[in-house]
Amino acid sequence: MREIVHLQIGQCGNQIGSKFWEVIGEEHGINHVGIYEGDSPVQLERLNVYFNEAQEGKYVPRAVLVDLEPGTMDSVRSSRIGQLFRPDNFIHGNSGAGNNWAKGHYTEGAELVEQVVDRVRSEAETCDCLQGFQFVHSLGGGTGSGMGTLIINKIREEYPDRIMNSFSVMPSPKVSDTVVEPYNATLSIHQLIENTDETFCIDNEALYDICFRTLKLKTPTYGDLNHLVSLTMSGVTTSLRFPGQLNADLRKLAVNMVPFPRLHFFMPGFAPLTSRGSQQFRALSVPELTQQMFDARNMMTACDPRRGRYLTVAAMFRGRMSTKEVDEQMLAMQLKNSNNFVEWIPHNVKVAVCDVPPCGLKMASTFIGNNTAIQEIFRRVGEQFTLMFRRKAFLHWYTGEGMDEMEFTEAESNLNDLVSEYQQYQDASADTEWGGDDDEPVEEEPSMASQSVTRSKVVTETVVETSESVVEASAE
Repeated sequence: MREIVHLQIGQCGNQIGSKFWEVIGEEHGINHVGIYEGDSPVQLERLNVYFNEAQEGKYVPRAVLVDLEPGTMDSVRSSRIGQLFRPDNFIHGNSGAGNNWAKGHYTEGAELVEQVVDRVRSEAETCDCLQGFQFVHSLGGGTGSGMGTLIINKIREEYPDRIMNSFSVMPSPKVSDTVVEPYNATLSIHQLIENTDETFCIDNEALYDICFRTLKLKTPTYGDLNHLVSLTMSGVTTSLRFPGQLNADLRKLAVNMVPFPRLHFFMPGFAPLTSRGSQQFRALSVPELTQQMFDARNMMTACDPRRGRYLTVAAMFRGRMSTKEVDEQMLAMQLKNSNNFVEWIPHNVKVAVCDVPPCGLKMASTFIGNNTAIQEIFRRVGEQFTLMFRRKAFLHWYTGEGMDEMEFTEAESNLNDLVSEYQQYQDASADTEWGGDDDEPVEEEPSMASQSVTRSKVVTETVVETSESVVEASAE
């Protein structure tokens, strides 16, 4: 089997993660205490991707839950699915990270990290064929960002050849929970650029917009937002868990989606999103799904894909549908919006089709786009970071935990480099030539004639040198 080890870190990570396990459990017919109550053999076929089988037919999520304060863990334990998780896999500190990246990464988090890696190791050892790791965390607080990136680094060292996949909640423009968010986010992104293979960027504001505008919810709760994210998370790995016509896994996704190693930040989306009242007035069809998927209002990241260009796209369709129709619709979408796709990556849309729809729907699709417009998020965070860092505001909280100012400067320049890289590929046309990773224009190789000239120069020089030495010797 192609197992995935799941880690949820910090308050946000644990809340989204718990919702995700509810969705996965429902899809596979696992009840809230881990007993199978499904009605189809397909549900059991590849249950091992996310669950370990314990005795007496109990299934246990392959999940590690981490936080630096006990509060979140207690609320997960006492929730409806609290009985599902293995008690040893709840790991918490007692002091909290206090929204401080340095506490999560260097002091409090560092004390707890060995314990986490041990649990991950024991989960990984029970796997037949480990596919990779998925992280759920936010970048604005202290635990999810600081300790989250620390755990990612440690696991990356130990399992360098496994896929590292993170669902990261980015700071959003209007919904800010903490003042030092730009610091925490910049320091985290600095780590994610180097250490993850795929990062799905999720944004509270975009989720709120979906709830207000599309789902017509008057007062969306965090539960509603988390449910949206968990639908996407389950969509990404559907073809690993259920039989289908076209399979995609985390590695295939990475190979098809990441044209340059640093540009692995994706915009996820989901369709169909309709309000409860208007569901009966819409026909769910492949054209309808395709239309919705590429709609800017369905994106879970607060940046407009129409302002950038798609480097690559992946679409996971779920439900009984014709693959031919899916391919035709996706091709039509590309031709219609050809300006929004870079022309120097031909056929840059990857499609997977899986037969089993999510609960309560006939068909659905998950969208993953690698669009240069995502630089808006990084640019926004970078600007807020610079405003505070120029005055050295709030810096003493970080240096007090043993951090150096140089680390902030490095993180800032790495973020700015990322933004300019995205911009550069957005502006690139098909006839621009690049020189490898450094993105210097390619120098033309010297022609044969000039090469022969340089060779003859070298030969004459050596001849002159040897003759001079002969002269010197004879003089002596």
